[in-house]
Amino acid sequence: MDASPPLSLPRTVALVGLMGAGKSAIGKRLAVRLGLPFVDADDEIERAAGCTIAEFFERYGEQEFRAGERRVIGRLLEETPHVLSTGGGAYMDPETRALMKSRAITVWLRAELDVLFDRVKKRTHRPLLRQGDPKEILARLMQQRYPIYAEADIVVESTAQPAERTTEQVLDAIRAYLQATTPGQST
Repeated sequence: MDASPPLSLPRTVALVGLMGAGKSAIGKRLAVRLGLPFVDADDEIERAAGCTIAEFFERYGEQEFRAGERRVIGRLLEETPHVLSTGGGAYMDPETRALMKSRAITVWLRAELDVLFDRVKKRTHRPLLRQGDPKEILARLMQQRYPIYAEADIVVESTAQPAERTTEQVLDAIRAYLQATTPGQST
């Protein structure tokens, strides 16, 4: 049904956004559609650290975690193009954000509070949400992070629609971005 030519990506596609925005769900589908590997930065960080992110935070604190996260993301961005799902706080770190901006096509999956809350309310593995009212925490994170996430190359609304539809919207947005940024491309 899609008559568009296959995309040839010069760089990794890095998905950014809050927990529950769909970075993993959309990222996996996007990778399949693009014929690229899917990499979850959090999984890679845990593998490198030899412990869970929650354990790392508890042992070494956020500053040390962000330094390790930056090293892992930097290494991943040196690899051949892939689809990279990043943790919600990764793009907030100025150095990590600069790395991502220079070496990846960044896509912010923007979601409204009710969508995010609906997606994360039954999950217990989010330490940040166990520090008070989860909906209030998400609202506060949105206020703090959305202005920074808005610096991404591409913004796609992640709504309550099926993940396949959002994936299609991300593909369309990447195609438009590449056409706008690649000299000599015709539509």
